[in-house]
Amino acid sequence: PHFAAPATTPPPGGLHIRWPDLPSLAIEARALRKLEAIRAFARANPLDRLVVAPERPRLLVVTVGKAHGDAMEAFRLLGHDPDSLGRAGVAVLKVGLVHPLDVAGISGAAAGVETVLVIEEKAPLVERQLRDGLYDLPARQRPRILGKRDGTGAPLVSEVEELRPSRLTGILAETLRALGLTVREPDALDRALGPAPATGPGPLPVRTPYFCSGCPHNTSTRVPQGSQGRAGIGCHFMANWMDRDTTGIVPMGAEGVDWTGQAPFTRQTHVFQNLGDGTYFHSGHAAIRQAVASGANITYKILYNDAVAMTGGQPVDGVLTVPQITRLVTAEGARRVVVVSDDPGRVAKAAARDPLGPGVTVHHRDDLDAVQRDLREVQGVTVLVYDQTCATEARRRRKRGLSAPPARRAVINPLVCEGCGDCQRKSNCLSVVPVETEFGRKRAIDQTGCNSDLSCLKGFCPSFVTLDGATPRRRPGVAVDPETVAARAASLPEPGTALGPEPYEILVAGVGGTGVVTVGALITMAAHLEGRGASVLDFMGFAQKGGQVLSFVRLAADPSALHQVRIDRGRADAVLACDLVVAASPDAAAVIDPARTRIVANTHEIPTGATLRDPNARIDTGMLESLLSRRVRAGALRSLDAQAMAGRLIGDAQAANVLLLGFAWQSGLVPVSREALDQAVALNGVAVAGNRLALAWGRLLAADPAFVEAHLAPAVEPAQDLDAVVARRAEYLTAYQDEAYAARYRARVAAVRERGGDALADVVARSLFKLMAIKDEYEVARLQSDPAFLARLAEEFDGAARPTFHLAPPFLARPRRGESEPRKIAFGPWLLPVLRGLAALKILRGRRLDPLRLIAERREERAVLAAYETQIDAALALAGRADPAALRDLLAAPEEIRGFGPVKARAIAAWRTRSAALLATAQAGHAASNDAGSPLSRAG
Repeated sequence: PHFAAPATTPPPGGLHIRWPDLPSLAIEARALRKLEAIRAFARANPLDRLVVAPERPRLLVVTVGKAHGDAMEAFRLLGHDPDSLGRAGVAVLKVGLVHPLDVAGISGAAAGVETVLVIEEKAPLVERQLRDGLYDLPARQRPRILGKRDGTGAPLVSEVEELRPSRLTGILAETLRALGLTVREPDALDRALGPAPATGPGPLPVRTPYFCSGCPHNTSTRVPQGSQGRAGIGCHFMANWMDRDTTGIVPMGAEGVDWTGQAPFTRQTHVFQNLGDGTYFHSGHAAIRQAVASGANITYKILYNDAVAMTGGQPVDGVLTVPQITRLVTAEGARRVVVVSDDPGRVAKAAARDPLGPGVTVHHRDDLDAVQRDLREVQGVTVLVYDQTCATEARRRRKRGLSAPPARRAVINPLVCEGCGDCQRKSNCLSVVPVETEFGRKRAIDQTGCNSDLSCLKGFCPSFVTLDGATPRRRPGVAVDPETVAARAASLPEPGTALGPEPYEILVAGVGGTGVVTVGALITMAAHLEGRGASVLDFMGFAQKGGQVLSFVRLAADPSALHQVRIDRGRADAVLACDLVVAASPDAAAVIDPARTRIVANTHEIPTGATLRDPNARIDTGMLESLLSRRVRAGALRSLDAQAMAGRLIGDAQAANVLLLGFAWQSGLVPVSREALDQAVALNGVAVAGNRLALAWGRLLAADPAFVEAHLAPAVEPAQDLDAVVARRAEYLTAYQDEAYAARYRARVAAVRERGGDALADVVARSLFKLMAIKDEYEVARLQSDPAFLARLAEEFDGAARPTFHLAPPFLARPRRGESEPRKIAFGPWLLPVLRGLAALKILRGRRLDPLRLIAERREERAVLAAYETQIDAALALAGRADPAALRDLLAAPEEIRGFGPVKARAIAAWRTRSAALLATAQAGHAASNDAGSPLSRAG
């Protein structure tokens, strides 16, 4: 572009920096001359723009940056466009140069106006400059300036909240009415803005960001019992939101500085301070230096993950190795320095070329707790360097061929798994996911997200098998040629959705890392290819860590109609709810309007951090779907389990969001042509064939579900009918022990059914089975050597022929130093014949010759079964006279007995306490009914 040279004379020596340029008054004087030069440039090349320029303005609205679009949209909602504003004498000026403000130019636009209203985000930067610049005008020429305060000094334009059209309509309506202008009536305006979001019956689940699968911080941010951790800048800050005894927030490079000031005034004697390697290189070394100088009692945990992971995996700006760090912190005066790593051998190799600091010791991450306990007893500053590559960065390197694929894969045998969640608690990993089975909720490894950190193996559970050199096979989809699917979808009638005169607004709500941003980008690109106006605003934050993503897509036939990029309250025409938790959140629900919004929702339960840590926690997707359906008119919400459909139809659950986009498009929620959307997929250049197939299946699910159902294999659902529940469990118990054992189970349930009814019998059928089919050594051996399980491994993995079993056998496993749980031992494929032989010895179970019957855990399990059968008899005696709900709770309580060894022991102790309380409650209710002389008590 061409710029006019300003008429200004620079000072001697010019305006620019020079060498040497030492601190002096000359620098300050030059800064003032620079501001004068900028003002001169702005006068010669005006950057401010008079958007609405009436001949005789009465009001001047000055807008700044993003607030300009918000103000123009607010005017539109009030029933005014630039033409009507101009006729009414309302001028609108968009500031292009915020500082130094071109006061002279604005004062020309303000000549003759009574009021100037400044609309800007946050602090009144423009408002103050304008008020100062116009202050010396004669009183008759000086306009009243409103902005953050109105004429009485009361707050007007917020200094705190983000400005939006809905937050400006009231201000602008009042201002226009003062000029005698007509604005849209309040009731119509409220309808345009939509109602406030509805809420659920209780607190809604929240999707907070979380450490990635296999993230080193899952382990490194733990602290010993009784200690406290301090957060720093980086991904590891998320430890604040977990059960990590970690708190705090400090500026980058000030890690531990706050403790230096607090330590003299607290009884606490020591803290662990997390410090990322990038922060250490940038400025964190100075924090360690001040801690040494102050004599603070603190352990710095330098989290060396080989990348600036929080902002996309950039390398640290400079050469930084673990040995270098150890030498540097030792030189700074650290009393003791240790290295903890997932691979101590790697550290040793590096140290052979680049020596560690003097006295530095190297430990495996499994010893982290013991190492930290030792460090917290050392007076002064100590340093623990935790060395493990960022999981996401390692995944990127594998995709680029810069790193070898994982050498080992972990698998959970669902029949062995008890669903206790100990593996998830030990690993804190998002890829250890809940899965519903015939025998309750268990855990599984999500192989698509797993980064093979293998911390899940620490869970005290024999269900884990690792496979060396195995790679997951892609699940097969339905046996239908993709061309046939595409042709069938092409034959569907097109929805014919077209853009109208107003903007069309789509919210895509989902989980970070699942393709939500891709869906928004595809829609926006398709509209752009058609020559439409299109904008997209992605709210992500920590979303790449599994947090919520909101993608605001706004489309318009005329690009000039798109004033702002964010969808305002009650303005969404469509919501693509890729995740119900995010879609029901206040930020997402606020854009929904009952009269205009239509929703397509994915009903799949996507775990949150809270549900992964608590084995009993569930996301009530039915409640969330109902909540959304009540927010819109009847028939305006359509739903499907997109993950399940993508997995069954395509063999890839990661295609769920694109499949949902196809479903939404066919349902008429996305006003772009099929050709443009297909071209956008091609331009995206990633998994083009797979995304086209996902779009086609999504369209068919929306408009031709019969075709889809005809090609889907029947899904195996858990038994719901009591007879089926009993039959499946009796079949299992026959294989577990023998037919006589299964007959004992059937007889017990039949007796409960006869005296207590189907509801009570269903509860007993599930709980009694759980206590009769305990996972003792014989059963674990049977299930882990089961040909069906080994065949499943061969089917799901290439190279799965050599499994390794991770067990804690009685008499062999021993705890680590400072720990109470026995350490698991890895056994190679040679163990399979041993397992088969042990499984054959199940005939000895519980008999005099059973060598395992005297183990404390086995004795406890037999005692629990006997106690439960006594509770069944007690409950049947109370049936018909006590509260049925109390009896069901009592007899369902064993469902909470999960796990193995110490995990199960804690669960049994909790069950004894809870079942005693439940039985007392039931008996008290029965006694109260007797005292009341109720007909039921008299009948008893």
